[in-house]
Amino acid sequence: MAVRLFEGKDHAAAYLQYRVAPQELVSTVMSFMEKRTPKPFNLALDVGCGSGQGTTLLAPYFAKVVGTDVSPAQIETAQANKNPPNVSYRQCPAEELPFASGEVDLLSAMTAAHWFDHQRFLKEADRVLKPGGCLALLSYSMDMELEYGDISSTLNDICKEFYGALLPFRDPYIGKSSKKIYLDMFNSCSYPDKEWNECLQTKRTLPLSQYIGMVETFSSYQKLKNKDPAEAERLSDHIRNKLMSAMKVSSPETEVTMIVHYFYWLACKP
Repeated sequence: MAVRLFEGKDHAAAYLQYRVAPQELVSTVMSFMEKRTPKPFNLALDVGCGSGQGTTLLAPYFAKVVGTDVSPAQIETAQANKNPPNVSYRQCPAEELPFASGEVDLLSAMTAAHWFDHQRFLKEADRVLKPGGCLALLSYSMDMELEYGDISSTLNDICKEFYGALLPFRDPYIGKSSKKIYLDMFNSCSYPDKEWNECLQTKRTLPLSQYIGMVETFSSYQKLKNKDPAEAERLSDHIRNKLMSAMKVSSPETEVTMIVHYFYWLACKP
C-alpha cells in the first residue's frame, strides 16, 4: 500500500527550503551506472521527487530528467524553482509511471521509496527501465548529528531528545527506522547485479535554524504539528534554545556542521 504525505503547500515549501540535496550520492550512483549502462544517457526519472532538490542534480548527466510525485503541491513547488532546461516534472503515483516500457536509463527515488507500494513500484520500475538501465533507491536515517567546537557530544544528546520526543508520532508503517523497508526491497529485487550500502556520511555546514527546519519537515513532526500546533512550536523552541545555550550563542543563524547518515541500494537491469 502506498502512503500519501507531504502534500500541503506549506510543507512542500519547507521541503524546498530545508531538505539537503544528496550530491555525494548522485556521484556514487553515476559511478555505478557508467560502468554498466551504455551511453548516451537519455532519460532519468526521479520518482517521489518532492520539491526537486535531487532531481536537478541529475541534469548534467542526462539529455532529459523528469521528476514525478503524487503530490500536486510538491510538483508545483518544484516547477516554481529555478530548473535546468532539461528538467521537467509530472504528477503521478510511483506505481503508475506514464512512460513507455524500456524507455528509462536511470530510475531514482531519494528519501521516498519507503512510502511506495513496494512490490507494485518495483514491478513498474522493471517495466520502464531499459536493459542495462539502473535503479537507485536512497534514504537516510533520522538521527542527524551536529558538530560544533568541543561540545558536539552535548549537542547530540539534545538532538536525541528532539528525536525521542517525535518517536511516538512516527508512522507505524515506518517504525523506528525505514532501513528495514529498503533492505526488504533490495532482497526482493531479482536483478543479480545489485549493491547495498549503509556507510555513507555527508557533512553540511549550515545555520542551526536550518537543522531545526529540516527536522520540522519530518512526517513525525508534521503529525505532532497537526495534532497540537502549540506543542510542536514549544518543542522546536525548547530544542533550539537548549542548543544555543550549550553553544553559548544568541543567534540561531550560527553555523554548525550537520552529519547525515545515508543508506542506499543500486541495481542494474539485465
